[in-house]
Amino acid sequence: MNKSIFILILLVTTFSFAQEQEKEDEKVIRKANNYVYEGNTLLADKEDFVSAEMAYRKAISAKSTTTAGIYNLGNSYYKSKNYDEALYRLDQASKTATSKEEKHKAFHNMGNILMKNKKCKEAVEAYKSALRNDPTDDETRYNLAIAKECAEQQKDQNKDNENKDDKDKKDQDKKDENKDKGDNKEDNKDKGDQDKKEGDDKKDDQGKPKEEKDNKEPQQPKPQPGQLSPQQIKNLLEAMNNQEQKVQEKVNAEKQKGVKVKTDKDW
Repeated sequence: MNKSIFILILLVTTFSFAQEQEKEDEKVIRKANNYVYEGNTLLADKEDFVSAEMAYRKAISAKSTTTAGIYNLGNSYYKSKNYDEALYRLDQASKTATSKEEKHKAFHNMGNILMKNKKCKEAVEAYKSALRNDPTDDETRYNLAIAKECAEQQKDQNKDNENKDDKDKKDQDKKDENKDKGDNKEDNKDKGDQDKKEGDDKKDDQGKPKEEKDNKEPQQPKPQPGQLSPQQIKNLLEAMNNQEQKVQEKVNAEKQKGVKVKTDKDW
C-alpha cells in the first residue's frame, strides 16, 4: 500500500474518532445540564430540596466536572440549612469552575455559609477570593467589611477569655498555696501542742518537774578485775568467824580435861 494513502486513511480515521468523541461529550454535557435544569425547577416551583438534590447528584454523576450541578447542589444544601455539606460542595465548585464569574459566586456563597457558622476569620478569606475574581461586586465588598468587624470582635473575645483563664489559674494557684501554708501552720501547731502536753506530763501540779520513780533495787557496783565483790567478802568473813569459833571450842575442851564432873548440882 502506498505510504501516502496509509497516512490519508489514518487521518480520516482519527478525525472521525474525534468527531464521535465530541458528539459523545456533547451528549454527556446535555444530559448533565438537563439534570441541573430539573433540579433548578424543583427548587423554584416546589422547593423540593430532596428531589432537587437527587437531580443535581445525577448531573454530577453524568459529568463529574459540571460546575453548575455542583454549585446548585451546594446552594440547595445552603437553603435547607445543611451548611457543612453546602460548604463542601461550593468549595468543590470553586475548584472545578472555569470562569471567574463561577468562581466568584462559589467563594461569595462560601463566605455567607462561614458567617452562618460564626467562622468570621475564614469568611474574610472567602470574600477576598470572591473579590479577586470580581472586584466590582459591592455586595461581596460589604459582606467582607462585616466579616472583618466580626473577626476583630472574636479576636478580642478570645483574648479576654485567655486573660480570664490566666487570672483564674493564678487565683487558684494562690488559693492552693495559701491552703498549703495553712495546713503546715496547723501541723506545726498540733506538734507544738503535743510537745507542750508531753512537757506538762513531766511536771506536778505546781509546775515543778516530777521526780522519776524507780522501784528497782539499787544495783550493786560491779567489782573491778582482781577484786572481791562485797558478797564474796561477807561470805569469807563468815567462814573465818566459824573457823575461829571451832578453834576456840577445841581449846576450851582441852582445858577441861582432868576436871571431875560434878554429880550434884550446886544450889
